[in-house]
Amino acid sequence: MSTPSAWETAWASAQPAISTIQTSLGQSSSPDPRIIRVGQLDSELLDQELSSLLQEPINRALPLISNTLKSRFEPELAFLIQLVLYKFSVWDTGASYGAKLQDLRYVAAKQQGSTLGSRIPRRTLLAHGALTLLLPYLRERLRSHALSNAWPDAPSSDRRRKAWDLLDNLETTHTLLGLLNFTMFLWNGRYRTLADRLLRMRLVPCRRQVKRDVSYEFMNRQMVWHAFTEFLLFLLPLIDAKTVRKRVYRLGGWLSPQSLLTLLPEKPLARLGITLSQQSSASLKKQGKYANLAENECAICLENASFNLNPSDPSNAFTTIAATPVHSDNPDAQDDVPSHPIHIPYITSCGHLYCYYCLAERMVQVADGEDEERAWECLRCGEEVKQADRYSVEVPEVDDLDVSGSEYEFSSDLDMYTDMSGSMGSYSESALSE
Repeated sequence: MSTPSAWETAWASAQPAISTIQTSLGQSSSPDPRIIRVGQLDSELLDQELSSLLQEPINRALPLISNTLKSRFEPELAFLIQLVLYKFSVWDTGASYGAKLQDLRYVAAKQQGSTLGSRIPRRTLLAHGALTLLLPYLRERLRSHALSNAWPDAPSSDRRRKAWDLLDNLETTHTLLGLLNFTMFLWNGRYRTLADRLLRMRLVPCRRQVKRDVSYEFMNRQMVWHAFTEFLLFLLPLIDAKTVRKRVYRLGGWLSPQSLLTLLPEKPLARLGITLSQQSSASLKKQGKYANLAENECAICLENASFNLNPSDPSNAFTTIAATPVHSDNPDAQDDVPSHPIHIPYITSCGHLYCYYCLAERMVQVADGEDEERAWECLRCGEEVKQADRYSVEVPEVDDLDVSGSEYEFSSDLDMYTDMSGSMGSYSESALSE
């Protein structure tokens, strides 16, 4: 019979030690998961932000119904929103919405009694909801009631003053205890609030292997938008909005069907039954944007008003779109007050009237080199404006007036006149003798 080798002897002698190690490993509890304090604090901030986001549209809608609804029922609305969020988060799943985003959940030290889907006893959840939701609501209501009834101004012997001092002392004590609890939380990371410490509820990771997935996607997006915003703030002052607007209008005029037809040969148009005379083609090319505008209105004022989005200004884009004046042969239409009257009328080289200020502004822009064009084009006919003169009306002198009769009449055949404000309109006057 052969003697055992040295390896077999060593294996046999190590068996008791191996058995002891296996037994100790089976009886030892699992190590505590890694505690992340930042995740717990972030979950609380996310819950507060979610509650405020849900409450904000309701607070904006209440003043539309009544001005006093927001001040009267704002605490109740906040309590109702927080109660609904608590029911569908902590009560049902054992974690708030902010805790779920941080991959955390609540666990209780004692699992006695009936448990819910959150695996936390019902009594513990009821007490936690009362401490975190009901107690702050009652405190806010009691404080607002005390301030509205002047409890702090009551005499020191009054019960209201004593109740106010008691409430103030309780708030101070709660603040100090909260500070101590937060200090201990930073030390061991176990209980985030006083309610969690009283009920022995703490937030733990949902997974055994805690891994912080730090994503820089949001930060990168914010940096891109921030750089793009700074670039726009630098670029927009360098762009002349009026020049761009003028180019867009001109491009729209070139791309209109009537303008495109003038570029086609006459033979294909004749075969299709489309005839364009030279006079009509020239008129199409020279027709301006406001060719059909009434003669007693300023086209530049109308163009400026079409880009004014201020609702408080009576001449804005909305009123301009709602009522765009056009030329009409009806004499009754000429008696209406124009929406954009001509003040201090000046006549251009093409024979159209504009306000002095509007016309001078456009021509000064061309002279200063803000526009690349050689001359400013009329908004009515599209021709280049070379010069402009003050528009004046000559009143013919009446030499012979018959004043011997019992009745006399003054009349004028002028269709246009200039009042003190410079507006253009029709003029007629008649008078009866004594």
